[in-house]
Amino acid sequence: MNNVESLRVVIADDDLVLREALTEVITASGLEVVAGAADAESAIAMAREHQPDLVLLDVKMPHGGGPRAAQEIARECPATRVVALSAYDDRGAILEMLHAGAMSYLIKGVSTNREIIDTLRRTAAGEISLPASVGEKVLHELGEHLDRTHSEERRRQSIDARVRRVIAAGQVDILFQPIRQLATGSVAGYEALARFDAGSTRGPRAWLDDARSVDALLELELLAVRAALAHVAELPAGTYLAVNVSPATATDEGLQDLVLSAAPSATVLEITEHAPVDDYEGFHRAVEPLRSAGVRLAIDDTGAGMASLRHLLSLAPDVIKLDVSLTRGIDSDRSRRALARALISFADDTGSQIVAEGVETDQELHALVDLGVTYGQGYFLGVPRASLQAGTPQGA
Repeated sequence: MNNVESLRVVIADDDLVLREALTEVITASGLEVVAGAADAESAIAMAREHQPDLVLLDVKMPHGGGPRAAQEIARECPATRVVALSAYDDRGAILEMLHAGAMSYLIKGVSTNREIIDTLRRTAAGEISLPASVGEKVLHELGEHLDRTHSEERRRQSIDARVRRVIAAGQVDILFQPIRQLATGSVAGYEALARFDAGSTRGPRAWLDDARSVDALLELELLAVRAALAHVAELPAGTYLAVNVSPATATDEGLQDLVLSAAPSATVLEITEHAPVDDYEGFHRAVEPLRSAGVRLAIDDTGAGMASLRHLLSLAPDVIKLDVSLTRGIDSDRSRRALARALISFADDTGSQIVAEGVETDQELHALVDLGVTYGQGYFLGVPRASLQAGTPQGA
């Protein structure tokens, strides 16, 4: 930072007359105006080019607004301090600019020339300067905001520590739920269900959501897949093992090495419909080595959301798993049967298999068989177990 007597300033305001007036006031005080800008994009560009000590930035800037410009300037010019400028004595606008990175605030038509220069110099020296009429209230609200921010950061750190502890200790148990041929009851495969930290009451989805929030989803999913694939040699002849992964994990080289070194022809990767795929072509290129080695692709939770059709068309899965929300009560719900019938027809035309999830009653089982569903899983057909022993279905 330069000496406060030789500060370099960018003035950003869409009012040319005001910019010129501010330039006169600032240069008369011995400070240097290095550039002017009439919109947010220009303000960011001028700050990037000149790396000034200060940017005097209008709140209501065209092409992006003052808050966005303040954020970008703070990110690209960490040594530059922003002074917000507004025509309004508006606590909301003041807080928005302070949250975006501004340190001080001036009100057009109210702040005197001396106040403008004093604010610029104090801000350059690292002090916060606000109009007296709103300063105390704004600082109080800003303090509350910072308290919330710190509380959220502490919460994030706690989540991160909890997830990292589970990953480091390998605290995952795998349960296996049988996937049966509905007409005969014979076992076609097993879905590996991860249970993290046996001492916790939190479900797997909560753990995965936490891991995603602290950028540890890949590590947690790899932990679960590694633990599941350790049992692949125990699979009964002719059966397969389905493991759940997000699209990003499915394309990871570490995941692919795990699967290819185990039993790729006996492995199914289940990709949940709830997880977005941003680049379907890139996804297909990334998983091609797996599919070429015999790994099959399944879409989990089909029918649970609006993305079903696009997901089906774009991923071209080998297995389509009907979500429990579609299976539940299908024996007494015409709408569910109609949607299931459409998906079954799609699977027949594309050579995919249908697996119905969440089969809980004999009535649901018979309705699915009547619709032409070949495979299913659920507590009625077999509860998850710690070993690859299917047990006897309740309907047997």
